[in-house]
Amino acid sequence: MVEAMQDAGVVVTGAGGGIGAALARRFAAAGARVVVNDLDGAKAGVVADEIGGIAVPGDASTVVAEARDALGGTVDVYCANAGVGSGGSEAAPEQVWGLAWDVNVMAHVRAANQLIPAWLERGSGRFVSTVSAAGLLTMVGAAPYSVTKHGAYAFAEWLSLTYRHRGLKVHAICPQGVRTDMLAGTGSAGDLVLLPTAIEPEAVADALFAGMEEDRFLILPHPEVAEYYQARAATPERWLTSMNHIQQKWEADGR
Repeated sequence: MVEAMQDAGVVVTGAGGGIGAALARRFAAAGARVVVNDLDGAKAGVVADEIGGIAVPGDASTVVAEARDALGGTVDVYCANAGVGSGGSEAAPEQVWGLAWDVNVMAHVRAANQLIPAWLERGSGRFVSTVSAAGLLTMVGAAPYSVTKHGAYAFAEWLSLTYRHRGLKVHAICPQGVRTDMLAGTGSAGDLVLLPTAIEPEAVADALFAGMEEDRFLILPHPEVAEYYQARAATPERWLTSMNHIQQKWEADGR
């Protein structure tokens, strides 16, 4: 896989820190030419300077054209990594729901819409979606995040089943807790559910590269998520009861 990445054109959104920065570093170490995208231009610039990449600040929903130009006209790998960790319930404001939907789902859709025609024409391309275990399972205290991450996973799955016979490779990365600013912002729910098994962002990048080596769609940096996902599908009532116990513990601890 390292050989395959040599001189590849790679775009990583939300790469000013956390998982995105770890992905950018890993692709650069493999010899790729990396566009580092982030809303925070200063952070994007720092990571780009570190890895010899190209900083393209701005909204992840509109970055494709400028990133493609920066790479000389071709994007080989697109990492739809930018995301927002919106907490709240059904009562969260419409703006919170709207932002979560726009960043966690529609940014992926817009990028794919711009990338896929060229990929289909040449018969190759790789779309990497940073989802979350919440996209397979759920997350207490975070309805907008959980719902939109389910949407991100569903879209990645649809891309894979629709275009895999035409040379496109799709990967959905679904970690639990990762030691990033987003985890720090999850508050008591994250402390209860995610922090005890949290991993470093570099472990997520390692899991992606191992999965790309095997052409695996589903990337699980926390392997135990596979068991939880199976339990959710096989015994939904038991799984929901178990999750509700976590909800009750969170409430009892004062949320």
